[in-house]
Amino acid sequence: MIEALRSAPLVAAAAAALPDADAWIVGGAVRDAALGEEVSDLDLTLPGDVAGAARRLARGLGGHAFELSAEFSTWRVVAGGGQLDLTPLHQGSIEADLAARDFTIGAIAVPLGGGGVRDPYDGLGDLERRLLRAVGERSFAEEPLRLLRATRLAANLGLALDPGTVELARAVAPRAGEPAGERQLAELRQLLGGPDPLRGLRLMDELGVTAVVLPEVADLHGVGQGPNHHLDVHGHTLAVLEHTLEIEADLERFTGARAPEVAELLAEPLADEVSRGTALRFGALFHDIAKPLTRQERDGFVGFRGHDAAGAELIEEIFAARLRASRRLTRHLQALTLHHLRLGFLIPERPLSRRRVYDYLRVTDPVGVDVTLLTVADRLSARGAGPLASSEMVSAHLDLASEMVAAALDWRRDGPPPPLLRGDEIATALDLEPGPDLGEAVAELEAAQYAGEVSDRESALAHLARLVSEPG
Repeated sequence: MIEALRSAPLVAAAAAALPDADAWIVGGAVRDAALGEEVSDLDLTLPGDVAGAARRLARGLGGHAFELSAEFSTWRVVAGGGQLDLTPLHQGSIEADLAARDFTIGAIAVPLGGGGVRDPYDGLGDLERRLLRAVGERSFAEEPLRLLRATRLAANLGLALDPGTVELARAVAPRAGEPAGERQLAELRQLLGGPDPLRGLRLMDELGVTAVVLPEVADLHGVGQGPNHHLDVHGHTLAVLEHTLEIEADLERFTGARAPEVAELLAEPLADEVSRGTALRFGALFHDIAKPLTRQERDGFVGFRGHDAAGAELIEEIFAARLRASRRLTRHLQALTLHHLRLGFLIPERPLSRRRVYDYLRVTDPVGVDVTLLTVADRLSARGAGPLASSEMVSAHLDLASEMVAAALDWRRDGPPPPLLRGDEIATALDLEPGPDLGEAVAELEAAQYAGEVSDRESALAHLARLVSEPG
């Protein structure tokens, strides 16, 4: 393990840049090397001038250094496609530093300049046993964010939780909401974006963390649905996430020849270090978040009228206000929730006219591809006895979704058709002042162009003239 770690290019470069520093490699790099994984990021802890060491590293590696956290005196160096985080040695000794860490698999240290491994809590043994164990009894009490980190690490690394650690976590779970919202979001995005988000969410439930960090998700338990659904809202939500993962893994099955383009789209960075693919997973988790608030039952019929719009409002409270997410991420998730029912309403109209396709693309832009994939996962997760869950309806939905993904990709590439007439030309032709009526005329012409109803200036003017002359 030591040989593999020291041979990593980033480690060798850091050792050459800091030949005299009493620095230790700690955290994820040591763990990853022990697991046989590539080391691309590095955590170093050292006594003395951390800022000066970061600047020397940056000069030696040809990168740049900046302060990452004034509160924790952490500096980051970005160089050569990797990053190095430097923190001051806790209480001046590696023994005290390791004792203050969260889990045994992270309480392992390797001296940067050479020497033996320090592993006072048998973290290497826990890695072999595939076990996540807290370093001390106050691990969670000292830093409640570790509650989320425990579920994320266990899920992402495929580790079992030590029973004693589970007890410690459950005792501190009521404090899980104390860390700053952006720190909670950072853990959640790594959990949702990891290889096994379903297990991570189940562990959050088991530890009592969900009810504190995401009470709206916990409230989905036991909310019964109508005959189209075979699960309560919570079970359905996890099924939608499961089918989202299925779609990701087999894009060609669901999007045909456009699968490479969809894969490229989902890999795009969106905001807050969240890719569009991870945002889609968030969308699966939150798309029905307002069903408990909107549930109505009358004459045996269960409905959730308005849960799409109410859900979008709730996401504003959760992400913008509580988790301190960026406006871009919040709006993206709001749009997924607001529009997740639209495609289903179009199924009876198949084959769709170009006008109806245009309407869908315009209203769902810029999440047309994303939300269409979400509707597929949603439809696959409704396996009740109602008509919407029939195999015929599911097949029709999947066919339409594949067509709409292709149209949305084209829209994303090309946008709406270039206008045949400028707004001032339309205003002159129709004798309109700037205002809503002119806006409607501009929008109508764009729709007509997309639908192929007009193709040049003359036909555009004739089309608008007919609209003006028609009664009503």
